[in-house]
Amino acid sequence: MIRINNLNKRIKSIQILKNVSLEIPVGKVLGIIGVSGSGKTTLLMCLCGLLKFEEGVLNLNSLTINPDTYNNEMEKIWELRKETGVVFQHLHLFPHLSALGNIIEAPIHVLKKSRTEATQEALDLLARVGLADSADKYPDQLSGGEQQRVAICRAIAMKPKILFLDEPTSALDPQRSADIRKLMNDFVKEGSTLVIVSHSLNFLKGLADTLAYMESGEIIEFGNAEEVINFPKDPRTKYFLEHF
Repeated sequence: MIRINNLNKRIKSIQILKNVSLEIPVGKVLGIIGVSGSGKTTLLMCLCGLLKFEEGVLNLNSLTINPDTYNNEMEKIWELRKETGVVFQHLHLFPHLSALGNIIEAPIHVLKKSRTEATQEALDLLARVGLADSADKYPDQLSGGEQQRVAICRAIAMKPKILFLDEPTSALDPQRSADIRKLMNDFVKEGSTLVIVSHSLNFLKGLADTLAYMESGEIIEFGNAEEVINFPKDPRTKYFLEHF
C-alpha cells in the first residue's frame, strides 16, 4: 500500500505540491492527469525518494518517510529507491551501452543475476515491445520512441515493487503504445504497482484502476478511473477532460 498524507513541496517561495493525500493499493494502477506545471512530475519524484518534501508523510509498505528521514535515516531513502523504479521523460540511457547493455547492467550488478539470465530476460522484454532486432543498437542509433521503450524495459528488468512512469507513450505511435500497455498489464498481474503520469486518456482507459486530476499542485479529484473520466464531480476536472 502506498499512502500519502498532506504532502507539501516548496521550491524557494513557490509551493509546488499542496496537501497531497492519496492511497494506492498494491497491484493496482494509478493514473495522474493534469496540465503541464500542475505538479505531476514533482509528485513522482517525491514518491520514489528522489526529491525531499517539506511536510507530510509517505508510507510505502513497511517504510515510513517524512522530512526528517532525509536528515536522520537515509538508509530508509535508499530502501525506498531500491523498491521503486522510475522512467522520466528525459530517459538517461547510458550512451556507451547498447539497448541490451542498458537493460542488463543493473540486474547483473545490483540484483546479482547471471549474465545469461539477465540477457535472456532483456531480450524477451525487447521482443515484447517490438525491438527484437535492436538489441545491439546504441541510443544514438535509436529513435526517440525506441529509446523510450528501452528505458521502460530497463526499469521493468529490475522488477520493482512500484514503477513510476512519466508520459510513457509521448513518443510512441498507437501500435507501440498498445505494446507498452500490454507490458504494463502483465507487470501488474505479477503483483507490482504502477503510477502513471499521462496526457493520453486512451492509454489510461482500461489500464488505470484509479485516476487523480491535479491542478496547481493539488489533487482536485480522485476516484475510480471510469467514473472520473465519464462522470467527473469537480467542474475543473470536467473542463480539463472536455478541452485537453
